[in-house]
Amino acid sequence: MIVVTGATGNVGRTLVRLLTEAGEPVTAVSRNITGSDVPRGVPAVAADLADPASLRPALDGADAMFLLISGNLTAAVGDPSGVVSDLLDDAKARGVGRIVLLSSQGVATRPDSPSHGSMGQSVEDAVRRSGMDWTILRPGGFASNAYAWAESVRTRRTVAAPFGDVGLPFIDPADIAEVAAAALRVDGHAGQVYELTGPALTTPRQRAEAIGDAVGEPVRFIEQTREEARAQMLEFMPEPVVETTLAIIGEPTPAEQRISPDVERILGRAPRAFADWARRNAAAFR
Repeated sequence: MIVVTGATGNVGRTLVRLLTEAGEPVTAVSRNITGSDVPRGVPAVAADLADPASLRPALDGADAMFLLISGNLTAAVGDPSGVVSDLLDDAKARGVGRIVLLSSQGVATRPDSPSHGSMGQSVEDAVRRSGMDWTILRPGGFASNAYAWAESVRTRRTVAAPFGDVGLPFIDPADIAEVAAAALRVDGHAGQVYELTGPALTTPRQRAEAIGDAVGEPVRFIEQTREEARAQMLEFMPEPVVETTLAIIGEPTPAEQRISPDVERILGRAPRAFADWARRNAAAFR
């Protein structure tokens, strides 16, 4: 049985569906999950990873786990590595032998950033020390970050963002979920770290255009200044996260703009383009 934490998120929801369709027994875990959030027949367990004991009911009979460390956990406990170590000890004691961690590209590209690098590295280190077969996924930016534009596209057919012509290889969360499913179900991924990106660099201006194409109406791009974007982001993100995020989207390193071959190598196909994600999710922007 496979436990999926973060089961109601952009990656976890798809991962639960993929595993279920493949005939795998799955238990879905999230803080506020209900039975209506998961496919029929999938047990839903409400648990908070800040309290490892709350996860124990989901671990009975499990042999593999997908682990997502949310911003809520980090906000609650600071450095989450100690909590993760306790959680992994508990999981191993109950028979879990395989773990797939959703980490971040920033662990490698922004090692000096507390929010993107050092904290993520401490969690990865805890997973490596767990004594289980582990696989670490390091995606770059998610295509689903564009949901932040949904309200302005619906009401004004506009997108406002900084650095309009700086490209990054955003990845479709569905591709992350497919790679996670492979690592959870198929041998040969233990001890691997996979960098996950989309197939090409896309700029905010291009992503706005792709959303317009998906909804069938032009979407006007409005370029923000760095300070305008910073002020907006500070309304819902801690300052260190804002500063690192602005650095990544405004002055990405060569590593952050690199197209990784890992998705294609694992899935046998190229990763999905941002335009594909926009078409599948056009209803959110109409």
